[in-house]
Amino acid sequence: MANVEVSLKEIMTRVEGSLAAAVGDYSSGMALGSLGGGRDFDVHVAVAGNTDVIRAKLHTMELLGLQEQIDDILITLGNQYHLITLGKGRGKTNLFLYLVLDKHKANLAMARHQLRRVEEEMEV
Repeated sequence: MANVEVSLKEIMTRVEGSLAAAVGDYSSGMALGSLGGGRDFDVHVAVAGNTDVIRAKLHTMELLGLQEQIDDILITLGNQYHLITLGKGRGKTNLFLYLVLDKHKANLAMARHQLRRVEEEMEV
């Protein structure tokens, strides 16, 4: 089992095209840890904003009576992919992994696979 810091380092090194990664709590909107980003991309602002995306999707699913779990949420921009994977299992109920990828360098299928694997191994 890996802690948050180790998990984020693993994502950033194993997933080609990674620009930023974070673990967030969608009940509070706070980041538990982050790597990457920079002056032009505030990962903590992105985590807070993506909290609203997750809450909206969960609320919509509830209104529709869907008895499903969200595996991931993908937002595609002109030059980036933003991938959100919700935590599964004990202690990760309100947590999510957030990954920003360079669209021209990343393999989306591999990124999704690696993100899910890291989420499964992460210990909070």
